[in-house]
This record gives sequence, C-alpha cells and structure tokens, in this order.
Amino acid sequence: MALSNAEKAERGDVPRLEIHLRTIDQLFNSLDPAPFHERDLDADAEEFLVSWAAELPRHQSLHLVLHLENEPDTRHSVAWVADAIRHYFDGRANMTLQRLRRLLRKGRITLAIGMLFLFTCLLLAQGLAGIGSESLWRGALKESLGIGGWVAMWQPLQIYLYDWWPIREQYSLYRRMATMSVEIAQMRPLKTA
Repeated sequence: MALSNAEKAERGDVPRLEIHLRTIDQLFNSLDPAPFHERDLDADAEEFLVSWAAELPRHQSLHLVLHLENEPDTRHSVAWVADAIRHYFDGRANMTLQRLRRLLRKGRITLAIGMLFLFTCLLLAQGLAGIGSESLWRGALKESLGIGGWVAMWQPLQIYLYDWWPIREQYSLYRRMATMSVEIAQMRPLKTA
C-alpha cells in the first residue's frame, strides 16, 4: 500500500519544513487582490521555501507544516491553503518553462544566423587565400574573417552549453514544490508555571 506524503513525513521518510506563523495570511502577499487560492506567496516566504527545497535531493518529496498561533478561519482550510501553495508553484513552473522555451528558440535562431555568418566568413577567407601573393594585410583580413565567424557562434554556444540547464533545474524544483503536501497545525499555548 502506497503512503501519502503526509504519512511518509510523519514516519520521517519525507523532509518536513516547519514554519511558525501568527496567521496564514503572513504566508501570502498582502497587496495581491486576487482570490485567496490564486494569491502570490510573500516574496520572503517564497525565497525561504525555495531555498529549503533546493537543498534537498531532487528525488525526495516535500512536506510543509504551517504552525499557526491563531486558529485558522473557515476560509483558510488545509485544502485551500495547500491548493493555493501548489497553484502558486505550478504557475512559477509554467513561467519558467516558457522562459526555457524562449531561450531555446533564441538559441536556434542565433545558431542559424551564426552558422550562416561563419560559413560566409570562412568562404571569404578561403577566397582571399587563393588570390595573388600573400601580404600582411591580406593575411590579417583572412584571419579576422575566421575569428569574426567564430565569435558570431559565441551566443548560441553559450545558450546550448551553459544557459539552459539552470532554468531547467529551476523548472524541476518548482514542479516538485507544486506537488508538496501541506499540513496546518495550531501551536499549543505555552504552559505558565
């Protein structure tokens, strides 16, 4: 029988992040006029959650426990809060995926332009080599054409070698956070002696 993330978290199989809040509203951006389940998370809360999740191994499920000083009101049920958090990170994942697609599209376009420019420069350099005797200026121009052609390939190579994978990693992290289980617990008042 498969256990839910909440059951795994209770057994210690899923990392738990526990946050202590006065009210659930502290978790969300107070200036966002959207309905509760579509509101943005507070920037500090998002940064805290993302940095916590990023430190964990990629294959692990996540479990968030919100400890509240005040009893949550009826509009902030566990299901609503969990849906709001998942909806937020699902939206972030979709925006990140769009950013990755735009980058790869730019990479394809710059690769085509760069290849065409490189091919043209190498053809011109080869044509210069076959004309007359070699002079200092002709040699410098030939080398400049070759270098200029390869410099035109810089951006596509940058995109395909280095720029895409951090965005893909961020997308995977947001996707994982969009499936994290959420639990609301009311803090017990401290006993006074």
